[in-house]
Amino acid sequence: MTKALYKIASIPGDGIGTEVIPVGQRAADAAAAKHGFSIEWTEFDWSCERYAETGRMMPEDGVETMKAFDAIYLGAVGWPGVPDHVSLWGLLIPLRRELDLYANVRPVRLLKGVSSPLAGRGPEDIDFIVVRENVEGEYSEIGGRIYSGTEQEMVSQQAVFTRRGTDRIMDYAFRLAQNRKRKHVTSATKSNGIVHTMPFWDERFAEVSKKYPEVETAQFHIDILTAHFVQHPDWFDVVVGSNLFGDILSDLGPAVAGSIGIAPAANINPEGVYPSMFEPVHGSAPDIAGQGIANPVAAVWTAAMMLDHLGEKDAAQTLETAMEAVLSDPASRTKDLGGTANTKVCGAAILKHIER
Repeated sequence: MTKALYKIASIPGDGIGTEVIPVGQRAADAAAAKHGFSIEWTEFDWSCERYAETGRMMPEDGVETMKAFDAIYLGAVGWPGVPDHVSLWGLLIPLRRELDLYANVRPVRLLKGVSSPLAGRGPEDIDFIVVRENVEGEYSEIGGRIYSGTEQEMVSQQAVFTRRGTDRIMDYAFRLAQNRKRKHVTSATKSNGIVHTMPFWDERFAEVSKKYPEVETAQFHIDILTAHFVQHPDWFDVVVGSNLFGDILSDLGPAVAGSIGIAPAANINPEGVYPSMFEPVHGSAPDIAGQGIANPVAAVWTAAMMLDHLGEKDAAQTLETAMEAVLSDPASRTKDLGGTANTKVCGAAILKHIER
């Protein structure tokens, strides 16, 4: 039998992305060797540094180039001196939209060896997934500014919710819940204050839920939902939200689970028409970049999500087992989680566990 070969585009990006993505790659390679497949990496220098040199975050044919790969492994985007909207709309958002990566999936789990800032909470209390609509909603290009610099200055930003876009992200969330123990989906809304898009979101949630009678549902306005994440994290299984609400919740969730520094994320094209993209949540973290202290666990967990998506579930589990073992030992845990290790030591410990 010919062993599988996966072609993966690696975009380390900016800041600590360039430090942790190589750790994730080495971990994925070790798991691949252990489970009988291989990975061919192709690295791209798309970043704010490239923007400073060329005026573009990526080449004009960048999105088209990515279509040749089985998956994309992205580090982080953003660096001081380049406005955030320039770096984001020059790389991350075009990849998400033009590759139709409409499902942003972010697991929230309190791992063994990590302490939650919530008193008395253990791993059995915090285990849910935030599913964020990733290509429309509040993150729209429709709008503009007039009378700039005058007292009459006005800006407008239009949110866009389509039935197709709304239904398919809800379908994805319900299908995800079908394969989980609790079989429960919570919807994030704000229909008491946002009078057009959010009542529409609620209507579609009610309609889509009819197709999944075995899945229980709940619905909360975004303001009280953030409070419930803190006070009652054990209530949640799968949480689905619009682009903005899902973005907020998927940062709050990992904070509740101990640290955004270990949180993974996937940008999924569920139909498999285009390659999906996998990225740690923590961003480029310029304040600690170059110091060798970044936590590589998010990059490894993200690599595990990528392998799972590619169908290599045993290899994905190997990575998750290794990272949890490392987090249980203060000597191999990085300082942000109360340990004594740096990026190199933590990464080496993960590799050692995989290779056992």
